[in-house]
Amino acid sequence: MLRHIFLPPEDGPSEQGPNSVGPCTSSSSETDAKSGDVITVTIGATVPTGFEHTAAEEVKEKIGVEARISKDRGRIYFPITTDKLFQVHLLRSVDNLFVVVEEYDHYQFKQSKEETLMELQQLASKLPWTNALEVWKLNGTLKKKKGHRKGGSTTKVKPSRNTADVAAADTEQQLHQVVSAAESHLEADSAADAEPCEQDSQEAAPEARVIKFRVTCNRAGDKHSFSSNEAARDFGGAVQEFFQWKADMTKFDIEVLLNIHNEEMVIGIALTEESLHRRNISHFGPTTLRSTLCYGMLRLCKPQASDVILDPMCGTGAIPLEGAIEFSSSFYIAGDNNDMAVNRTVNNICHIQKRRADKGRISGLPIDTVQWDLCSLPIRTSSVDIIITDMPFGKRMGSKKKNWDLYPLCLREMARVCRPGSGKAVLLTQDKKCFAKAISRMGGLWRKLHTVWVNVGGLHAGVYLLKRTGAVFGQTPEDVHESRGMCNTQGDEKEDKELS
Repeated sequence: MLRHIFLPPEDGPSEQGPNSVGPCTSSSSETDAKSGDVITVTIGATVPTGFEHTAAEEVKEKIGVEARISKDRGRIYFPITTDKLFQVHLLRSVDNLFVVVEEYDHYQFKQSKEETLMELQQLASKLPWTNALEVWKLNGTLKKKKGHRKGGSTTKVKPSRNTADVAAADTEQQLHQVVSAAESHLEADSAADAEPCEQDSQEAAPEARVIKFRVTCNRAGDKHSFSSNEAARDFGGAVQEFFQWKADMTKFDIEVLLNIHNEEMVIGIALTEESLHRRNISHFGPTTLRSTLCYGMLRLCKPQASDVILDPMCGTGAIPLEGAIEFSSSFYIAGDNNDMAVNRTVNNICHIQKRRADKGRISGLPIDTVQWDLCSLPIRTSSVDIIITDMPFGKRMGSKKKNWDLYPLCLREMARVCRPGSGKAVLLTQDKKCFAKAISRMGGLWRKLHTVWVNVGGLHAGVYLLKRTGAVFGQTPEDVHESRGMCNTQGDEKEDKELS
């Protein structure tokens, strides 16, 4: 998938574009999006690729609606009423949220680039913006103010109470003006009604704060005659002309999304300023997992009350932290052989505990941290219910060569501490050849139940759900030491074909 962000050219205001004032005429459609009225909209969410079904299950469980999985991997869509909008920010499996303005399942793009771009320009003024902008306004009152985005000014000034009140009032007025502008231009009015509206607009314009926006285009597919930059540029220019907004790449108020996947096109407005996966970690390591991916891995193993859950290669503690927060009836042990990793995990736990204490909540977490030798864990045999970890890919951590010795030793030690018959393991790795060979040589200690293929930083990786067999550890043929040369067999070539 190609992701391009383009800043439309600032060509100055158009004579026919809307200004930031309230609606000049009334219509029955206007009541659909009036502030305070409950309306139903479609919310789109980006999720870790491969965990779309997991995200859909969470939406059904927590919000009570059916989610539709997009043809474009990594996205789901679901309906919601505005009185329940706050619930979408409580979802743990989604990265980014947006409200859908319009979606087309089979958009017929023109053959020539010029015709397609002209059609996109014309489309901007025909879209039903009103409800989506109303949801964006309501969303602004729900989420916490996080200051300027990356690239903006980093200077922090503590405002006085009067200054804060003025800023809040200005923001509220700005939001109402945006929605009102959309309403007034989406309604069909007579020329006589439009004339006084234009006059009022000119009087109010000097006092109105200019709305800043940007257009982000995500495009996938090889049959398009245009590029992502070109689509964002022309569509963004038409949006700018229609609303009289000002283009700004960094300090924007509104982010308009143009998602194109083959013939599927969705136009939306972003509801999140930064990805929700950055919720737990304050001390990052070289391979820190997204919290949303950690949540998906945890749901895969279905933690139960009083389960002992082990992460023997915890890194920054992203997995056990997510588990301790979301599945708090289990107990988590986070360990690593690297002292810096253990320190990061401890710092991240302390950060969460302090944040909870500041909010007046119980700060304790069911988690403990220890430094150890991965291949000789100081844990009693058959005492762990679930093992869940991110194994070294051999890219930024470890090496492919070392994995041929490390993986069998890890799986053998994990089998020792895991409960026979009921224990499970959820393991993430991109080194698929080495992992498959290590599993095949474990003498029946592990049985592979399911594999979820995910995208981790552009790498095609697998999340493997394993079941601990009932075999007693130490009483099975465990030929786990195998040279790298012996592992490059025809079986690996067969697996590569299956993966492709």
